[in-house]
Amino acid sequence: MNWRTVIYIILLASFTIAKALPRSYRDIEQKNSIGQRFSQLQENNFKAIAMVMFAQYVQGITFGKVVKMAEDVTDLAKRCTAADRDNPNCLKPLDSIFLDAICQEENLPRFTDCCAKKDTERNECFLSLKNSSRGFISPFERLNAEAACKNYSEHHHSLSGYFLYEVSRRHPFLYAPTILSAAIHYDEMMKDCCRNAEESTQNLEECFRRQAPKVVKPIREDGLRQEHTCGILKKFGERTIKALKLAQISQKFPKADFVTVSKLVSDVANMHKDCCRGDMLECMRDREEILHYVCTNQDILSSKIKKCCEKPLLQRSECIVNAENDDKPENLSPHVREFIEDKGVCERFAQQKDSHLARFLYEYSRRHPEFSAQMLLRIGKGYEDLLDECCKTGSPDNCCSRGEEELKKHIYETESVMKTSCDIYKEKGDYYFQNELLLSFTKKMPQLTSAELIKFTKQMTTIGSKCCQLSQDKLLPCAEENLDLVLGEICRRHLTNPINPGVCHCCSSSYALRRPCMGKLEIDENYVPLSLTPDLFTFHEDLCTTEEEKLQHKKQEMLINLIKYKPQITQEQLTSVTAAFTAMREQCCKEENREACFVKEGPELIKRSEKMLSA
Repeated sequence: MNWRTVIYIILLASFTIAKALPRSYRDIEQKNSIGQRFSQLQENNFKAIAMVMFAQYVQGITFGKVVKMAEDVTDLAKRCTAADRDNPNCLKPLDSIFLDAICQEENLPRFTDCCAKKDTERNECFLSLKNSSRGFISPFERLNAEAACKNYSEHHHSLSGYFLYEVSRRHPFLYAPTILSAAIHYDEMMKDCCRNAEESTQNLEECFRRQAPKVVKPIREDGLRQEHTCGILKKFGERTIKALKLAQISQKFPKADFVTVSKLVSDVANMHKDCCRGDMLECMRDREEILHYVCTNQDILSSKIKKCCEKPLLQRSECIVNAENDDKPENLSPHVREFIEDKGVCERFAQQKDSHLARFLYEYSRRHPEFSAQMLLRIGKGYEDLLDECCKTGSPDNCCSRGEEELKKHIYETESVMKTSCDIYKEKGDYYFQNELLLSFTKKMPQLTSAELIKFTKQMTTIGSKCCQLSQDKLLPCAEENLDLVLGEICRRHLTNPINPGVCHCCSSSYALRRPCMGKLEIDENYVPLSLTPDLFTFHEDLCTTEEEKLQHKKQEMLINLIKYKPQITQEQLTSVTAAFTAMREQCCKEENREACFVKEGPELIKRSEKMLSA
């Protein structure tokens, strides 16, 4: 089986694939038989979809068994297009046929209970067993460059399929076209780097190092975005997801009317529910239907997505998400005073609360593309709280008039936070800006490991480099929406291994308020500082390395330990200890016997530092 050919063909036929996919058990009777779907998809496409499905459903199964099941289902589909089309097996929904194939396999005890169930319950049972946690499947074995190219030359036809299988079972919730696209990039990398296999190992390694991001990046980024959205849905529910999508879609399509935007919001929320459950067939079909609706209704949605809609389906979704917001309607008033000044506001709020708040969020979002979606949700929450309070009083007009001042105050505070952060970033640069973040976040979350603190603050620093160079109207959406991804990752880390009560509060109380809540966290007063043991601060000649990145990493690890040892450290104390360390390092790195110098001077530095910190 030439999996490279299979994957290329499935991408070329992406429109047909999505349209041929079944919906779910609730409407299977309206769908075509497996034979008809096979005819629509063609053999290679059908086989590739089956490969992804089986690997995502049964993550512990071998590559050989996945290929066999995919081929068996394909053979059945083939027969169902010809003489056997009236066979009862040919009339089953595709979902049932996939699960039947799994349940017929031997030595799969984990799925025995699921296989005893029927139809929808069986599907739900299988979905509940999908596990995306790290370590559930052993990490990829990384071959050296020469071995990888040898493997490629000997097993060229099956290698792309094996890659597809390995990625699918490690990412059981990942959108299938993302996996297929990554497999294409993987095959291109192997073909390009192994073209001249006789080249030096160093050149081969460099080629893989240069091209690997093309393979890994879409898996990592799409996986992170999907985890993030599913985390919001799981923690805060469908209402929050709908509010977030309402703000984003209203900004993207400001000319669209409220009914149209509401339809899209509902469809996108339903898609995320299916995708987060791991129902990949349903997820793919949902996404195709949304894209079809958007691209066939460009005239009422946006003038900025024409080129996106001309792209293959696989690339269309990302293109639309990244497209510029459409221009606001020329006759759009700058304010939404009717939501404050109209005499019937309290009555509408009482009778149709969610609808009234949704319309406010829609109207405010389409007028403010310069705000982040998270900020718009905070504005919406502020408006809801205002009406909750004012509509209980005898004179709501006087009370509601305060809302505009409170709104201006919140906007000013948010923009000030972002401006101050960017000013610090521009003044200090990547390394020292990250150190400022390390100082702050180690005090807030000392329970995190050094590796985690460095990773999260590195991601935040990257946001600074990406967003602080943008114009003022693009700064806030860029900064807060990217920062939201990092905070989401911290909150998912908290769910698996609790950090502290402050983080718990910020991660649980309100999605919209998560960023300002994290910003207001101070020193964790319940944290027990590290003891000053001999191995807490160790100094060796590797501090004399000329590789700046390695040296910075070592210094940041020491900074984290210093804060964990003395959480109440002042800026003056930190400056003094840092100067003493720098002086010792410079002295020892000039010595002939550097290690001996560090062995002698290190303990002396610790003693002096203790005195500085206790002053």
